[in-house]
Amino acid sequence: MTLRHLALVAATTAGLLLAPAVRADNKDIAIDEMAGYLEFVDYGGGVIFAEQIPKDEWPKMVVIDARDAGQFAKGHIPGAIHMDWRQVLARRNEIPKNKPVLVYCNTGSLSAQAGFALRVAGWDNVRILQGGMEEWKAKGGFDAAARATAPAKH
Repeated sequence: MTLRHLALVAATTAGLLLAPAVRADNKDIAIDEMAGYLEFVDYGGGVIFAEQIPKDEWPKMVVIDARDAGQFAKGHIPGAIHMDWRQVLARRNEIPKNKPVLVYCNTGSLSAQAGFALRVAGWDNVRILQGGMEEWKAKGGFDAAARATAPAKH
């Protein structure tokens, strides 16, 4: 066995032995970051209802459809971009920090996970559409705010 071969074996073995410790350290860092976020976030601070968004505010937001590509293709909020909820951190460079970002899925559960990940990663401008696409449609879509504030019809 050559000296070069021994060095390669030693480096590989050391890497394999140290890898669990590095993963454990990274996991601890991630847990600490999430714990810190949870201690300081306002209750419901990352959630918004369709009726809280005036029609003229929609064009000012980056709207992310976090559903799968097939669901997006069948229909989405006009102007939304598709970004599968599992890809938001991998594609975070496409998400601005200087304007409102709204993330939605069908009901709000997967987009909540995507939004949580982004907020922990430093995007404090991210909101989750409560109830997702289904509730947005049921409340009137872009007209949800106007409908919610309209006088009751008798």
